[in-house]
Amino acid sequence: MAIRVTLDRILLDRRMSLTDLSEKVGVTLANLSILKTGKAKAIRFSTLNALCRVLDCQPGELLSYEPSDNDAELEKAEAD
Repeated sequence: MAIRVTLDRILLDRRMSLTDLSEKVGVTLANLSILKTGKAKAIRFSTLNALCRVLDCQPGELLSYEPSDNDAELEKAEAD
């Protein structure tokens, strides 16, 4: 997937554990772990809002776009 979650970097910068974040945001440790490892398929805006509030960051600091080979194939298929 071309969307990358940079939660691990932000947690390191903030010197915060995933457990601490889970308690402050009100999201289970399991769900944050899925998000952190890039296995999540979606994120609720309410969760994104809570993460940004607690981590004092912008959504763009948590998410980045990196084109993948799959994206190029999809783009070509859409053009045909």
